[in-house]
Amino acid sequence: MAGEATGTQWTPHPASTDGILADFYSDMKTIPTDGMLQAMLRAKVGDEQKGEDPTTNELCQRVAELTGKEAAVLLPTGTMCNEIALKVHCGPGDEVICDRSCHIVNFEAGGPAALSGVMIHAVDGAFGMFTADQVRSAIRPPSRYSPDSRLVAVEQTTNLGGGGVWPLDQLRAVATAAKEHGLSTHMDGARLFNASVKSGVSVQDYCELFDSVWIDLTKGLGSFAGAVLAGSREFINDAWKLKQQCGGGLRQSGYIAATGLYALDHHVDRLAEDHELAAVIGERIAKLPLIERVLPVETNIVIFEIARNGPTAATLVEDLLKSGVRVGVFGERTVRIVSHLGVDRKAGDLLCEHLERILMKSDR
Repeated sequence: MAGEATGTQWTPHPASTDGILADFYSDMKTIPTDGMLQAMLRAKVGDEQKGEDPTTNELCQRVAELTGKEAAVLLPTGTMCNEIALKVHCGPGDEVICDRSCHIVNFEAGGPAALSGVMIHAVDGAFGMFTADQVRSAIRPPSRYSPDSRLVAVEQTTNLGGGGVWPLDQLRAVATAAKEHGLSTHMDGARLFNASVKSGVSVQDYCELFDSVWIDLTKGLGSFAGAVLAGSREFINDAWKLKQQCGGGLRQSGYIAATGLYALDHHVDRLAEDHELAAVIGERIAKLPLIERVLPVETNIVIFEIARNGPTAATLVEDLLKSGVRVGVFGERTVRIVSHLGVDRKAGDLLCEHLERILMKSDR
């Protein structure tokens, strides 16, 4: 059974594939491919907590090399990567500078406060990206009355910013401004490979000035679980202890790691197909009635806003679901569409056709 978190309850739904012809809710909706499943069956495994799982060790070493870091650790989720990184970098009462739209602010259940006792200094960037000057303005001057600015965190690509790709120069300027004032830097790289494929900039170049970074094995890479956090050996040693404390220690994690290795070999370059599909969908939606705005589409995320005289986002999404098309509500009149391994051009056509039908009917 699948479900949706509503209030304090978990409401069970039918299986996520029942009656769904095109699922654009998120790139986490991908299903492992046959190649991934075969890689899992062939995986050599051992006790990950004892360092005895060769497949996990291989994945962590490879991600460390890709990001230009000394070491890496496999974690169950990307949220755990963010929260562990914040706790390693910061102490209770410290402050994290990040964009107001980022994942750690909006989708981690108050984790920074609950787990690390840190404050958030949210800045208003453009499409999820802020500037070096905004960082300098946000840094607290030394004072016994103020929290200590300790960390600058960025998202690459930006989620609620519409899948925007940080330009390398801007990213480096932000990190440099942080380091000039003694702050650490962290990158939420859930869709880092999307940024690299789109821009042609290597993952390592993006990560160069960041003390910690993680990549997601689900989402665009198509695995069913897992994320890999990378940093210095000292940082990863601290992260491992926190992983153990919060119950994130695994055993034969090589079955997860095998899907990650397979994805790195087979699913990175194909992200360009997701970007192309999202661009086509974005262009078609922009021409429909009752569409007030479509955020710039750079990678695999399309976010659009419905005009006030149109249906609410919830109503639109419900009508689409009746036709076997799933997208996400991200505000009263804001809808998010995400392309991924599990949808193709035919699914995109279906989405746009049903969306046009609903909006044309509402515009009468």
